[in-house]
Amino acid sequence: MAQNKDVEVISAPNMLQIKVGGPISQGDLHMIEKAEEALKDMRGDFGQWLEEEVVKLEAAAKIVRETGLKGEEGEELFIRAHDLRGLGTTYEFPIVTRLAKSLTKMIDMPEKRQKAPTALALAHVGAIRAALSQNIRDDNDPVAAALAGELETQTMAFAAPWKDD
Repeated sequence: MAQNKDVEVISAPNMLQIKVGGPISQGDLHMIEKAEEALKDMRGDFGQWLEEEVVKLEAAAKIVRETGLKGEEGEELFIRAHDLRGLGTTYEFPIVTRLAKSLTKMIDMPEKRQKAPTALALAHVGAIRAALSQNIRDDNDPVAAALAGELETQTMAFAAPWKDD
């Protein structure tokens, strides 16, 4: 192959390693292990913490049941569902994350909340409560999987006009 003296190859520095601070030291590994142990110790509290979040969701749902999804009421339900979307899997209930994700997709914008079927939103809340009450953690439970699938199907059908948003 012929050499071209007009070409210069520049090797970019590994910025990730620079930003992270270089390789992980033994001290860092020790701190990571301690953090993982602390997380294991807190595992027993996960159910109570999730319960507290679901109670907040249900309180928001109660107001939505009385006044509808428009305005601050719908926004509050969205915020609570969004929180559960992030916490479900962390607290070892991935089915809660799945259900909350479907609910947030349905009510994530004021325009959607104006038209969203309240009954479908409340069905999501009921499904989340049922999963927690029955200690159904994932979609290995056939009833939970079918329910989550149906809620997702109805949510996707409703949200289809906003697909590009």
